[in-house]
Amino acid sequence: MTKIYHMILCNSDIMKILAIIKSLPLNDCWLCAGTLRNFVWNKLSGINETLTSDIDVVFFDKNISYEETVVLEQQLKDNYPQYDWELKNEFYMNTHSPNTPKYTSSKDAISKFPEKCTAVGARLDDRNQLELYLPYGEEEILNFIVSPTPYFEEDLLRYNVYLKRVDKKKWNNIWPRLTIIKK
Repeated sequence: MTKIYHMILCNSDIMKILAIIKSLPLNDCWLCAGTLRNFVWNKLSGINETLTSDIDVVFFDKNISYEETVVLEQQLKDNYPQYDWELKNEFYMNTHSPNTPKYTSSKDAISKFPEKCTAVGARLDDRNQLELYLPYGEEEILNFIVSPTPYFEEDLLRYNVYLKRVDKKKWNNIWPRLTIIKK
């Protein structure tokens, strides 16, 4: 079990969110991205562990339209207003990355997020056990390193999206220990 696994397991807010996500009638559903990345960086930095960003939730279902996803997201916001939900159906999300074919699953999409430190997912499995997806391991997140995923590094258009994104996010202002890799 990884360090991040234990950090999540010991946080009642995240475990509650994972239980909510598990109760949703959605396929291949994960808590992911900035929610988990920011939680880890905050915890390691001694910053308030309260979840400070959107609650990023992804799922994969070709039978649920964009419009239906918006309705589901609003239902989450209505039912659990203490969280700032952001729900995305990864079946459609490839259109937001240049030169990207349709994803095949939520894990496929997570592995193709712009930064390795953002490519992280968590959910409760059928036995209510924590399942963590770290396609690039946990070392970069734990060591405050921001670098592109191989998918964003291999294509110039996607790499430029990565560069613009890390400049726009200004993560160094919150976590000064960060090392941002630009090649």
